[in-house]
Amino acid sequence: MTDQEKNTLVEHLEELRGVLIRCLIALAIGFVPMFFCAPSVLDVLIKIVLQKCPVTLNFFSPMELFVLQMKMAMMLDILICFPFMIWQIWHFILPALYEHERRFIKSLVGLSSLLFIVGSLFCLFFILPSVMHFGLSFMTDGIQPVLGIGAVISLVLRLTIIFGVMFQFPLVTYSLIQAGIIEYHTVKNKRAVVFVGILILSGLLTPPDIISQIMLTIPTYSLFEIGLFLARKHSSGG
Repeated sequence: MTDQEKNTLVEHLEELRGVLIRCLIALAIGFVPMFFCAPSVLDVLIKIVLQKCPVTLNFFSPMELFVLQMKMAMMLDILICFPFMIWQIWHFILPALYEHERRFIKSLVGLSSLLFIVGSLFCLFFILPSVMHFGLSFMTDGIQPVLGIGAVISLVLRLTIIFGVMFQFPLVTYSLIQAGIIEYHTVKNKRAVVFVGILILSGLLTPPDIISQIMLTIPTYSLFEIGLFLARKHSSGG
């Protein structure tokens, strides 16, 4: 490695260090207001998830609510600072990209964010209330639920993130085919394998009930088909 290459590498590392520091500073600044917003967000989440369930949530240790509020504040902080962090990373990698690569990545980031938001909202307003209602439908006069707020919120955050990630399927399918990593006809002929894989993955990621598994499998596979259709249409148009 020549001295010029070493200097260039050091400069890139310094730039990356600056990007990381700015992202951490943004997270540190954003955490304080998010901590005070967390209780209101928790109340909204609980009302949405338990809208058809006449139950009361409980906490079982003095510090449980505080820890839960900290976790919620961290999650909100990341969501609020995410655009700034993406902007910082984007400007770091921008000089190394060609124009067509810049356009492609810009479209991917925008679509990925939109799909994540749609998946998360779909889970929050449709899946989670159904899962809670299904689970509580088994209670009897002699068997009443005692739900911990920590367990419920953990389930909310877990499923919301899972649905947001799984809704990336059309983007992943389209990108892999367009990049030439996999062939369109290969994916098309393996639809049954993809469906079984999504079904197994849904079973592993969701709670052990058939409702949430099916409600993750159906939209995920539908989105896979959309990604496959878009890849075929784009290839045909090209």
